Amino acid sequence: MMTTDAPATPVDVVVIGAGQAGLSTAYFLQRFGVEPESGFVVLDRSFGPGGAWQERWPSLTLSTVNGVHDLPGWPFSEAVDTTAGQVPAAAAVPEYYRAYEARFHLPVHRPVQVGVVCARGERLRVETDRGVYSARGLVNATGTWEHPFVPWYPGATRFRGRQLHTRDYRSADEFTGRHVLVVGGGISAVQLLDEISRVTETTWVTRREPAWRDEDFTPELGRAAVALVEDRVRRGLPPGSVVSVTGLPVTPAIRAARERGALDRLPMFDEITETGVRWPDGTTLDVDVILWCTGFRSSLDHLAPLGLRNPGGGITMTGKLATQVSADPRVHLVGYGPSASTIGANRAGRAAARELVDHLAATAPGP
Repeated sequence: MMTTDAPATPVDVVVIGAGQAGLSTAYFLQRFGVEPESGFVVLDRSFGPGGAWQERWPSLTLSTVNGVHDLPGWPFSEAVDTTAGQVPAAAAVPEYYRAYEARFHLPVHRPVQVGVVCARGERLRVETDRGVYSARGLVNATGTWEHPFVPWYPGATRFRGRQLHTRDYRSADEFTGRHVLVVGGGISAVQLLDEISRVTETTWVTRREPAWRDEDFTPELGRAAVALVEDRVRRGLPPGSVVSVTGLPVTPAIRAARERGALDRLPMFDEITETGVRWPDGTTLDVDVILWCTGFRSSLDHLAPLGLRNPGGGITMTGKLATQVSADPRVHLVGYGPSASTIGANRAGRAAARELVDHLAATAPGP
């Protein structure tokens, strides 16, 4: 239950979310002189540290995950044994975050569910199930894990089999003996397709032909991907996918999946039937499971009263690394758009903290 009638606790900055983006921002706020607790707090909905990493599927290990980036000020390798490649990421990363929060004495409050953020004159009112905060600035770092996206197709409610999203996946073994249709062209889709195809029959469909990357991921490629998304959000467009720029990495496991035919891709169907799917030419396929690896959307519903979105659904961003909301400079979105990657979150956290501290200093009430 949200608290709406309690007296508000005044702080300079509220950070919502304690994943990579939130912890990075908190680290830099403290470094730039904002006092923990009295100056800023971090509100996290989870019961323990780790952000969305706590909910990753068990087979995602340190050797198969698509990168775990260091938080600022303390390397991952100093907190976790990175040589043990079979350690589940869902255990290793939360342990790193737990140790990181303790090491830097970050004021993380959990579990706290933020219900809504409203403008109240020069301040922002943040209503939660554990109290109300009155803040001069806000950094939203809620990520995307809570908003899985499943596109609508005709007949979806008629399907008699099982439908699930990437976030619901736990183990390939649960699909043994069943035909699984994997939908999506991102890294998660390919990883899960590889796993499931080892134990049962699979079919893969995507909207576009997958773009593969046989060469190493270079800094230049990373910058090109970030620049593409940054350009979109600066123009007020919804963030796009970076996979179209970076491509899908061809690992030894992916090569093996190719050899056994698991990566023979089909174009997207246009209808779901009671027993499977149908393509525009009338071709049908019976399947037992549809696994939607179709990504996530930013968790920003609690910011709706601020009216940040444009008519097209995007949010116009500004600032050095496009973290500042153009319509309200008190609000920064870190982990949105170009800072959605773990690498980008650190740089964005620093930029957001610096710009917000400078803004608060420039708009501080007089004596």
